[in-house]
Amino acid sequence: MLHYLGSGPYCYTNSLAMVLGPDAPPPAVIETLTGSPFGMQCIAGALPLFDPYGWDPEIGLGAAIALLGWRCERSHGGTPGEALDRLRAACARGPVLVGPVDMGLLLYQPGTPSPDGGDHYVVVLRADEERVRLHDPHGHPYATLPTGAFLAAWEGESVAYTDAPYVLRTGFVREREVGGDEALRRSLPGAVRWLAGRDDLPVPPGSVGGTAAAEELAARLSRGGLEPGVRTLLTAFGVRVGARRLGDAARCLAVLGLGEAAAIATEQAEIVGELQFLLVTGEDAEAARLLRRLAPTYERLRAALSAREPVRGDGATGP
Repeated sequence: MLHYLGSGPYCYTNSLAMVLGPDAPPPAVIETLTGSPFGMQCIAGALPLFDPYGWDPEIGLGAAIALLGWRCERSHGGTPGEALDRLRAACARGPVLVGPVDMGLLLYQPGTPSPDGGDHYVVVLRADEERVRLHDPHGHPYATLPTGAFLAAWEGESVAYTDAPYVLRTGFVREREVGGDEALRRSLPGAVRWLAGRDDLPVPPGSVGGTAAAEELAARLSRGGLEPGVRTLLTAFGVRVGARRLGDAARCLAVLGLGEAAAIATEQAEIVGELQFLLVTGEDAEAARLLRRLAPTYERLRAALSAREPVRGDGATGP
């Protein structure tokens, strides 16, 4: 299978790769380490996403950083002035991973301000009372914002999975040398847990994951389509990131010699990628059929990963 290279909504993955610098593994490895490819969820019966039940980027970042043998300082909260002071102090030591921020309030992006911009992560290079300079992995290197506008976005008021404003990560220190392949092997028990359906994380009532999430979205399409906002979310973000992360996971699993699991992840990537045209053109019956094909693959992938040959030290770290 030809590996995809190109643009895509990998904001936290690319941001982490930037702050780790030359010691960072490829983004495909980082994304797989976050656990994001291993499941699907429908949050509160309304919001479909191609990532695991109960998963969010904050959980994923923490897992990837630990699996790669790094630690960092994560801080949040305070008044806007206190948050700016933290950011300025952090920038004095090097680039800062900031997020989640409200993407719809990053005013250098066309079409902003927007009430439905979604969550996002960036790397801040410099900050003072007047201006913030940053690398936005969504195609905006060395972007700038007036400081007040950046603080409004950074508050992240619209981001549902965090109740703390002004989150940043700084002070990245490599505690031990961990290669990408080793980190991937150690992440596999966590992948199995995601695919099995974790019950140790808070989720809104009515949420479902894995097979049930795919079947729920298929049923909604069969009943008469999707709300415009949900369709836009899927076509502008959800399908694109879902297909890419599954393709990246397939490549990572193949590198580890897990051929059956890699083949299943490739099948999932192809199914999810095929949804894009159908959802854009309104061919909902065919999209529903594909989702029903996708539904049983999560259990198949869990079984394939569970049956792998254990690796010494497997599961020592992970989500």
